[in-house]
Amino acid sequence: MDVGSVRVGLASSDPDGLIATPVATLARDNRGGDQIPTDLSQIVAEVHERGAAIVYVGLPRHLSGAEGSASAAARAYAGSLAQAIAPVPVRMVDERMSTVTAHQALHASGRSGRRHRSVVDQAAAVVILQAALDGERSRGRRPGEPVAAAEQPAERRTGDSQDSGPAAPIEGTTE
Repeated sequence: MDVGSVRVGLASSDPDGLIATPVATLARDNRGGDQIPTDLSQIVAEVHERGAAIVYVGLPRHLSGAEGSASAAARAYAGSLAQAIAPVPVRMVDERMSTVTAHQALHASGRSGRRHRSVVDQAAAVVILQAALDGERSRGRRPGEPVAAAEQPAERRTGDSQDSGPAAPIEGTTE
């Protein structure tokens, strides 16, 4: 996932975890309240529908490696997501330059700059996920840092009032 303040880009891999492909761009639901935001609800549904084994969330850092307010926002979002999709693990991965790479790829494909906005978040999510998949294959372990899921009532985790129980073993990767 590429988490921004306005949109969230989603990508998914094939069941073998070889190729990342774009899924969707979701509008952020920044309303407060006790209900799960609609964007998180949609992501929870995607994770379950696709049988994701893990979710990677991009961690925006400055080129120096330092973290800023965007990093804190992405960490908070990843924490909420980890609570909502537990026991599916969530990991934060460095996303430096992913949006720049996505813009370059879109430009190279002939898509005009004005038309980038609607898909750049998905393209950035593809860049993030593909880097994570490649790192996983080359190092033999999952990249990034794990995000801890705090305990919450089942209705907060699943977005409904019925506890569906633990998730079955799942394959594939969603970002």
